[in-house]
Order: sequence, then structure tokens, then C-alpha cells
Amino acid sequence: MPTVTVPGLTMPKLGLGTFRLTGAACTEAVLGALERGYRHIDTAKMYANEAEVGAALAQSAVPRGSVHVTTKIWPDSYAPAAMRRSVETSLEALRIEQIDLLLLHWPTPEMNLPEALETLMLLRDRGLARAIGVSNFSVALMRRTVEEIGAPIVCNQIEYHALLGRPQILDYARAHGIAVTAYCPLARGRLSDQPALAPLARKHNATAEQIGLKWLLDQDGVAAIPKAGRAVSQQANLDAQKLVLDDEDRAVIAALPKDVRLVNPGWAMQWD
Repeated sequence: MPTVTVPGLTMPKLGLGTFRLTGAACTEAVLGALERGYRHIDTAKMYANEAEVGAALAQSAVPRGSVHVTTKIWPDSYAPAAMRRSVETSLEALRIEQIDLLLLHWPTPEMNLPEALETLMLLRDRGLARAIGVSNFSVALMRRTVEEIGAPIVCNQIEYHALLGRPQILDYARAHGIAVTAYCPLARGRLSDQPALAPLARKHNATAEQIGLKWLLDQDGVAAIPKAGRAVSQQANLDAQKLVLDDEDRAVIAALPKDVRLVNPGWAMQWD
């Protein structure tokens, strides 16, 4: 499987998102994904499914060293002691000794960003995480993180899909050797509502979602983590990697609306 490689991080471009996967269904979905060839699993403390993901990792025949695991710290645990507890409980639930990529899940207006990043770096230095990063950070926050605080983040996980353009974040990330992971990469089913994608789907004998996913995976420095609980959906996402898009296809996708934001909680900080 193709990988995203930046200084301090190599991870498979296609991962399995687990938001809203819970209980035995979550464990079965992760187990099935690993059996089908996925080697990148994304979870978070807030998803309340780390234990189920951990059960799948423990049961799978795939060696731990072959699977990239990302998890995230929720803002209520950004204080140093709380962050340490959060990471320790994540490791216990996931049944692993080290998190491959540990992220701050959301920025908040009241957060002490230097303190949170310093604690994140200390946890990495203690070996609890292989690499650290952020999620839902704007360019302004990335600039504070990288240029003012000097935190060695390797990834920013953001909502990104064919209906939501993020050129400023992508440009900044690429200029500073930072990967971007796209969540909601299939736009939660809205791609199939775009008439312009229907001819592309027929041309490639694919779905609109597969077209949109391949468009993301083709981009330098971008990974994508579509949620897929069903075997057919997991396989469809894997099969999207085989598509070969041309310049005409990319022009059609570029002309789609780029302002459809699906995740924007009222308490979130202002985007660029």
C-alpha cells in the first residue's frame, strides 16, 4: 500500500476511520480491515472505542509492527497530568506499548497551547508515542505550533474531501514537511449527489465515492481515513486505489463546490 512519508513519519495513505464504530461491530470491522490489507487504523479517546480497536489488534494475525495506529487526546485532557493519564489509558485500552501517531484532537479558545504541546513532546520522548501531531488546526495555529513554539508535529488531521478545499493548510503543511490526514474523505455520501461525477464514475466503472477517494490519495502528502464498517465498503475503498485519474477527471473535481463543511462544532476556533 502506498505511504505518506515526511520527516519522522511513514504511514499508509489509506486507513480505516472508526468514528461511530462501537462494540463488537467495531472489533469485527477492524479485524476484517486488517485481513483485507489495511495497515492504518485511526481512533480517538472521544470515540469510546479504543478497547474494541485494541481487541482487534490483539486478535489479528497481522504483526503489531506492521500496523500504524493513530489516536487522539480530547481537549478536556490537555493539562499535563490529565494528558499523561489519557495516553496511559489509551495504551492500556489499545493493548499496545507505543502509539504510532498521537494527536491533539481539537483546538479550543481556552487551551494553553504551549503547555499542551510541551506535554505532548515529553510523552513522545518517554516513548509512549512514536510521533506527534494535531487535528483540526488552522494555518494560524499551525504557524504558532511550528514557528513560535517549535513543536515537531508531523501531521494535521482535518476534514478534507472533494467538496471542501483546504489549499492554505495543504500548502503550509507541504512547505514544512507535515502530512495531512483527511477525515470525512467521502463527504458522508454527498459525492453521489454531484451530477458532474456521474460521467467519471461510468468512465472508470467506479462509484463517485471511489473517484473522490482516489483524488485524495493521489495528492502528495495526503492520507485518507474513510469509516467503513461493512466488508463491501472496506473493499470498495481498497479498490479505489487501482483507479487511474487523468487531468480531465481532476479538472471536473476541481470545479465542484469547495465549501461544504460537514464538521464544524460551535465551540471550535475560527478557521482560516
